[in-house]
Parts: sequence; structure tokens; C-alpha cells
Amino acid sequence: MLPVMFRNEWFPTLFNEFLDNDLMPRANTTAPAVNVREDESAYTMELAAPGIKKEYCRVSINDDGNLCIAIENKMEHKDGDKKHHYLRREFSYSNYEQNYTLPEDVDKEGIAAKVENGILTVTLPKVKKEEKKAAKAIEIS
Repeated sequence: MLPVMFRNEWFPTLFNEFLDNDLMPRANTTAPAVNVREDESAYTMELAAPGIKKEYCRVSINDDGNLCIAIENKMEHKDGDKKHHYLRREFSYSNYEQNYTLPEDVDKEGIAAKVENGILTVTLPKVKKEEKKAAKAIEIS
């Protein structure tokens, strides 16, 4: 018999030891949570982006007519003590970019975005529907 059959965790352990080291660190990235709500006049998207500044957010319409949201988060952990040199400094950079297909009734010219309390809010107004005029036959006398 093969040794693998006697010890079931041998195979995963070998790969965990190979992949979980300083030479091949794990990626620690996740997409922000997104809420989408609708009312009679607009769609509203809310993206959770704690600690993000508006300077790091980009909202645009790409060439295909899709909504493109990009967030670049730069966090630097610095110590203000200039008497000592650093043995270790921690920098954290994370990027997020996602394209969203828009419904046909979105007014692309009226899209607005804001960042407040760690939430990127994108308002997608709906195109105003024109009232259809009822067709009417006129009798000729």
C-alpha cells in the first residue's frame, strides 16, 4: 500500500508547507460588499470601503457603456520617531476594479458618486419615461 492511504493529511500538508512560506505569501484580497437598491427614480449602489478617501476612488463609464468602479487603497504605517532607524515598516496597498452592466433605463449622464463614512455611494438615476399619448381616430364629416 501507498503511505498516502495510511495518512490522509500528508498530501494537503505537503502543499500547505510549500505554499505557506515567505517565498509565496497568500494573497489577502477581497472585494468590497455591495448593496444595490431601487426606487421609482434611481438605482443606488453602496460599496463598503472603510477608511477610503475619495481621492482613491474612480467611477466612470467605459467604452462598452458599463459602469467601472476602481478603488486603490494605500495605507502606510509610519513611526514618527526619527532617532531610530526602521528594521521593519509595513505598507499595505490594495486595488479593486469591477465593471457593472447597467440597466437600459439608467441615465448615464446623471450618474453621481460620493464617499462618506467609509461607503462609496453611486446614484444611477433612471431615464424619465415619457407618457404615451393615446392614439385617437378622428371621424371625417
